[in-house]
Amino acid sequence: MKSVCWRGQCRVPLSFSWSSRVKEVHFLTCYQLSNPGRFLDYPAHMEGQIWFLPRSLQLTGFQAYKLRVTHLYQLKQHNILASVGEDEEGINPLVKIWNLEKRDGGNPLCTRIFPAIPGTEPTVVSCLTVHENLNFMAIGFTDGSVTLNKGDITRDRHSKTQILHKGNYPVTGLAFRQAGKTTHLFVVTTENVQSYIVSGKDYPRVELDTHGCGLRCSALSDPSQDLQFIVAGDECVYLYQPDERGPCFAFEGHKLIAHWFRGYLVIVSRDRKVSPKSEFTSRDSQSSDKQILNIYDLCNKFIAYSAVFEDVVDVLAEWGSLYVLTRDGRVHALQEKDTQTKLEMLFKKNLFEMAINLAKSQHLDSDGLAQIFMQYGDHLYSKGNHDGAVQQYIRTIGKLEPSYVIRKFLDAQRIHNLTAYLQTLHRQSLANADHTTLLLNCYTKLKDSSKLEEFIKTKSESEVHFDVETAIKVLRQAGYYSHALYLAENHAHHEWYLKIQLEDIKNYQEALRYIGKLPFEQAESNMKRYGKILMHHIPEQTTQLLKGLCTDYRPSLEGRSDREAPGCRANSEEFIPIFANNPRELKAFLEHMSEVQPDSPQGIYDTLLELRLQNWAHEKDPQVKEKLHAEAISLLKSGRFCDVFDKALVLCQMHDFQDGVLYLYEQGKLFQQIMHYHMQHEQYRQVITVCERHGEQDPSLWEQALSYFARKEEDCKEYVAAVLKHIENKNLMPPLLVVQTLAHNSTATLSVIRDYLVQKLQKQSQQIAQDELQVRRYREETTRIRQEIQELKASPKIFQKTKCSICNSALELPSVHFLCGHSFHQHCFESYSESDADCPTCLPENRKVMDMIRAQEQKRDLHDQFQHQLKCSNDSFSVIADYFGRGVFNKLTLLTDPPTARLTSSLEAGLQRDLLMHSRRGT
Repeated sequence: MKSVCWRGQCRVPLSFSWSSRVKEVHFLTCYQLSNPGRFLDYPAHMEGQIWFLPRSLQLTGFQAYKLRVTHLYQLKQHNILASVGEDEEGINPLVKIWNLEKRDGGNPLCTRIFPAIPGTEPTVVSCLTVHENLNFMAIGFTDGSVTLNKGDITRDRHSKTQILHKGNYPVTGLAFRQAGKTTHLFVVTTENVQSYIVSGKDYPRVELDTHGCGLRCSALSDPSQDLQFIVAGDECVYLYQPDERGPCFAFEGHKLIAHWFRGYLVIVSRDRKVSPKSEFTSRDSQSSDKQILNIYDLCNKFIAYSAVFEDVVDVLAEWGSLYVLTRDGRVHALQEKDTQTKLEMLFKKNLFEMAINLAKSQHLDSDGLAQIFMQYGDHLYSKGNHDGAVQQYIRTIGKLEPSYVIRKFLDAQRIHNLTAYLQTLHRQSLANADHTTLLLNCYTKLKDSSKLEEFIKTKSESEVHFDVETAIKVLRQAGYYSHALYLAENHAHHEWYLKIQLEDIKNYQEALRYIGKLPFEQAESNMKRYGKILMHHIPEQTTQLLKGLCTDYRPSLEGRSDREAPGCRANSEEFIPIFANNPRELKAFLEHMSEVQPDSPQGIYDTLLELRLQNWAHEKDPQVKEKLHAEAISLLKSGRFCDVFDKALVLCQMHDFQDGVLYLYEQGKLFQQIMHYHMQHEQYRQVITVCERHGEQDPSLWEQALSYFARKEEDCKEYVAAVLKHIENKNLMPPLLVVQTLAHNSTATLSVIRDYLVQKLQKQSQQIAQDELQVRRYREETTRIRQEIQELKASPKIFQKTKCSICNSALELPSVHFLCGHSFHQHCFESYSESDADCPTCLPENRKVMDMIRAQEQKRDLHDQFQHQLKCSNDSFSVIADYFGRGVFNKLTLLTDPPTARLTSSLEAGLQRDLLMHSRRGT
């Protein structure tokens, strides 16, 4: 609950940061107001009463002293009120502590009463202050004394009063300042300013200044001004720290009141120079005078409000407003305008600097500040102050769209301003590729190489505030090749570095050196991309680098290879196209790879063979040609063309390298092609040699040789005789076919084949005799078997075997006997027999015979079917091709039959079955 003793009507004058409202009031009684602090909210009564006035303006009060109340002080953090007054004339004033939360008969509870100063001599109190922790109270007197009450001020037994200071000048102001655990007390008189440390012992004193101020002209600032003690002198307003004097402000005029409110310094002073009047003389003796009330914002250094009042009694601070009491019975209420209203007023007056300071002191957010900076920049730009404007726009970076600013400075005359803005944009890492392009273009237009170097030459990757690739493109386009190379090299943009070196500067040596320093993967890819250009201009050095890249590559460091790094090797076959116009370097590269790296890709050997064959084909010098011939043959014999036989053969044929062709034919076992080659070149001796070397693997070579010589009209008797001799020894052709073949040769006579025919007829006669003997043997055997069959049908069979045919042990019952004469133990038969009806001993031989019979029957049936389809089909060739595909005409050989043991066609199928059945005997 708060108290004032005026009431009346309102009127509202306007000012910059404050608005005022006035109420007319009438004095309810005689009273005296004293100075600073919230005790002014409790007007004191000359008859000893204290009045309470809340916002509802309903007055209440109580009798605090018998005579008068002179000073009040209410604590901000506690509902405790300290008062100084008099109960009797001629004695020291009394201090009373009131607990406003507790009641005693309807009045606040008085928790403590004690004299303001020890002793009996009456002394007038001039000022009063209380520490918020309730452990300190200081009272100043007109005789220059200051008493300190230390301890709990609400209790007698926990508090001690002592005189802290004695002087010759009246004390005009007191204030406590807490810094950590240290408590200071500022004491100001009309002639000096001092501070005491009252939280310790001995109370050390510091003399801060040798001039003071009048009553009610001192105050303690809030933390925004570091809790400094303010002393308002006539010439200046001074600020003090506990140990030194701080800044001062030259505010003219005789100061009457100093008050601190919410970061503002409130000063009431006279508006004309008059002789100073004592604050302790009667107010009735002072003539009425107009006074100026100024509200200063010390932080932002401007006057927030200024107005003229007539005879100000005091300035009160309560309910978020300032109240100015004037002697004409009015209360002027000053209310601070909101921040936005203040800013709008400043904008209208173009006081942007002041608006910025105000916004910062009011802790306006970054978006709000950016808006102020933008408006300030627009104002300066409209006035033609482009340098100042761009500085304000720079402060909007991160909030204002950069294009808004860039469009304003695109004129060539303002390129310096645009450069400054873009530089800051990049330093804050908010630039995109377009901004980088624009900034670099500004540098190049200005030809400011120093700024350009400063921009691009950063110490580390983390300090780069632009898109490096964009910067390289712009610098390259502008012709700043050295700067572009610096960026490309330092930021590992290898492709751009090589593009500039090769396409712009044409420094091929440096480009090749740079590739040699790159890691393997990057060196490989760049050699594939730029290898042809480098090979065209510096073939030898490029070949050397390729050799290293494809064998054991290690990046070079300062001209030396890094031997500690693991070696890598590229696929050498992929670099062959680089040598398209450099056959000499290509040959050196391929030979190096084949020697150093025998497991090189097949393409290396294919290309090397082609290159050697080309050189051989175009060489005119016989000695060199012979050397190249040997190299090509050596490469073919290296064994690297087994899997690509066809490719090597095509290369040799394309270059008419006959020795290579013949070698490959032989390696590929293409004996027919070898034979045809010699036949085409009429190399008779080589034809015979080929037959002798490869006739065992392909007997048809002899038949082809005989046919070849038979067609020749020349005298080839010697070669024909050699062929016939081999045909006779190997029995490769029927004699009739031989005669028919040689009949085509007009030079061949009967003498050529006489010996062949005689020997052949003799051998056939011998064969006929052997066959007749074999027929007689089969007939005798057949007669014997038939007799045995007849005996088995008509006569009993006696089994006389005494041993088992399997285990060769004596037979024991039960036993098993077969008609073929074999006997077995039953357990042996069951263990070894595959069928109950077949003799285990005779079964393998019987099975062979049966397989032969079935095969003959199938072939006979197949032959009949083939002949029938051949006669009925319109396309006989397709029928034959179908049977060939099914393998019908493949030669069938029974390995169990000797070559001469062939059954003649005269044997009947029934006789064969009889022979088979004779071999089997049923049980």
